[in-house]
Amino acid sequence: MGDRASRGPERAEEEGMTTPDIVPTADAVAPDGPPPLLVLDRVEAFLDEHGLGRGPLRAQRIGEGQSNVTFLITRGEDRFVLRRGPRPPLPPSTHDMMRESRLLQALAKTDVPVPEVLAVCPDTELLGVPFYVMEYLDGTVITDTLPAYLDNEADRRRISERLVDTLVAIHAVDYVAAGLGTFGRPDGYLRRQVARFAQLWDYNTKRAIPEVAKLAEWLEKNLPDSGPPALVHGDFRLGNLIYEPSSPARVQAVVDWEMATIGDPLADLGYLVATYGEEGYPSSPLELSPVTRGTGFLKRQELIARYAERSGRSVEALGWYQALALWKAAVFCEAIYTRWLNGERPDDTTFAPTLETGVPRLLELARRATTLD
Repeated sequence: MGDRASRGPERAEEEGMTTPDIVPTADAVAPDGPPPLLVLDRVEAFLDEHGLGRGPLRAQRIGEGQSNVTFLITRGEDRFVLRRGPRPPLPPSTHDMMRESRLLQALAKTDVPVPEVLAVCPDTELLGVPFYVMEYLDGTVITDTLPAYLDNEADRRRISERLVDTLVAIHAVDYVAAGLGTFGRPDGYLRRQVARFAQLWDYNTKRAIPEVAKLAEWLEKNLPDSGPPALVHGDFRLGNLIYEPSSPARVQAVVDWEMATIGDPLADLGYLVATYGEEGYPSSPLELSPVTRGTGFLKRQELIARYAERSGRSVEALGWYQALALWKAAVFCEAIYTRWLNGERPDDTTFAPTLETGVPRLLELARRATTLD
């Protein structure tokens, strides 16, 4: 959602074109192929039911998500964004679009900028999974490169400053007042994270990598003491912010809230630092904002210091949280790699194949963040 400053849409499907992902009608589904992600006539009927645009629609996949799927829907002059999970079968308690839409509706009443949810479909009959439709925001999303109007040192610094300040704002939300008091269980959050992802590894993999269990054991034995609980985004990184097109000083929206919960906010900071590119640090599949290797952007330590100052939280144990982020990313990436091996990502010729070595690389970096020998 928003104009990408880097790779652009993963794929674009023209109106009426039959592809494995988008079909014009249910009758166009290949009997021996994977189920489509979008059936245009069903989406059109759903939008009509909710008064969202008029006439035939075009759909274009946008974003860089490797799990949930986001489409730009165009009807005449109107544009919307449809968000759904990947093709079933899905691991338990993942890709919950109904939960994500509920959170966005709650945050609309706070200082955290989010897109407006326009319609929600809990029915799995239409697309095979629940989905929701939200407003389209014509902003800038930054991952690999900068548009020319932002390509200067002053704006680079402002971009990274707003990144940190937005995270502080998320963690400052009075989640009880926002109606999210039952959205998560903060007690034991970190322990459950370790246990849950250790189980997901077994669900997601076809190979044996002993380092996964070693790191899980270290993380469990060295759990830090969590401070006051807060709303946790779960995937907070530069590429999940939409910046105002005319000014990097303003964030239009934070998106991709699927992993959000109530828990230890330093999990967000550890993940942000692990995804944040900086010259001199090794790259990995989790480096999701390589643009920040450029001059002008805050360095990792500056980012951490700004967060500590503005949030008032101790960041002494941040190495543990970075190890957690890298280890969890290895589990996520292994799921993608396994789906590719199973033939469920036939068009992915660039990312998934690299995970044969990319997952062990993530585990190596997680180990470096620990005190393991």
